[in-house]
Amino acid sequence: MSPLLSPHHVFFVSALVFVFLFHLIFTTTAYAAASSSPSSPSSQTLNMHSEYMINPKLPPKVLSSSKKFEGSSNLVNLRYHMGPVLSSSPINIYLIWYGLWSPSHKLLIKDFLLSLSPSTKAPSPSVSDWWRTLSLYTDQTGANVSRTVLIAGEYSDLKYSHGNQLTRLSIQQVIATSVKSAPFPVDHRNGVYLVLSSQDVVVQDFCRAVCGFHYFTFPSMVGYTLPYAWVGNSAKQCPEVCAYPFALPAYMAGGGPGALRPPNKDVGVDGMISVIGHELAELSSNPLVNAWYAGEDPTAPTEIGDLCEGLYGTGGGGGYIGQVMRDREGRTYNMNGRNGRKFLVQWIWSPILKACAGPNALD
Repeated sequence: MSPLLSPHHVFFVSALVFVFLFHLIFTTTAYAAASSSPSSPSSQTLNMHSEYMINPKLPPKVLSSSKKFEGSSNLVNLRYHMGPVLSSSPINIYLIWYGLWSPSHKLLIKDFLLSLSPSTKAPSPSVSDWWRTLSLYTDQTGANVSRTVLIAGEYSDLKYSHGNQLTRLSIQQVIATSVKSAPFPVDHRNGVYLVLSSQDVVVQDFCRAVCGFHYFTFPSMVGYTLPYAWVGNSAKQCPEVCAYPFALPAYMAGGGPGALRPPNKDVGVDGMISVIGHELAELSSNPLVNAWYAGEDPTAPTEIGDLCEGLYGTGGGGGYIGQVMRDREGRTYNMNGRNGRKFLVQWIWSPILKACAGPNALD
């Protein structure tokens, strides 16, 4: 039998036990913290500091017949209808500036377009990361949507050659005039034509039903079948509809978090850029309206941008735009572009995840 411990021995043993338990608790806590640290290979690299991350709750778009399906793939029957996608590389964008545009507005939009290609130097989450989802869409030969996007030409229609009130059909006349007036090739293999109307141009269904649309030209109008898209600057006509969430309808004043601050300090053009991304994504995956879409009616297809309308980050849906970022000046964005630009662009549907996806996803 061991002799009884002296008081000194009891204190010494107790101290050892305390040190052991303290070490065990400390190392366990440190390990848990390290596992969730941004430096962990499996974790996100986004800055999660509260100064930079926000999750604002905003009501759904006003006057919108939203086609959002944020749930499981059982709710979305996105199918391939055997038509072509824009697989020829590069995708050449021919820009048509209809009306009066300032150089700064032109530069902002071109910086977004030139940020789509993987050669662009921009920190993650980037615009080119966002466009990578488009390359998951293929045609019946297995060819993917091209990842390389170029601005192949520009034309400024300063004289409003078809007036300041356009119909869907007269937009094709704008393209025909531009092709004849500008040194544009009729690029029916790699080309898409992007018509951007200034804030004083009224377009059929603009603000009431659409903020932009895409289609293809009729040979009787232009001479060829060419994929094109139109997007309008809503700064004066309906920013609360087409530049949302940077502008809110008057009846929402004083409710919720208020309008979000645009990343480039321009409500009209910052809102326009997300619509441009939406239309280019759908134009690339469904250029002749016979490739990728949900629904059985090709005259009113639900396309890969429609499926994610109003979603900009993780946790979006039900009135939330999702988890996005905010810079030191309080401006809201979810992806980075060239020349230090920041943009807030809606997510698009991923055929692999069968869900809306974006480069700023946290899960």
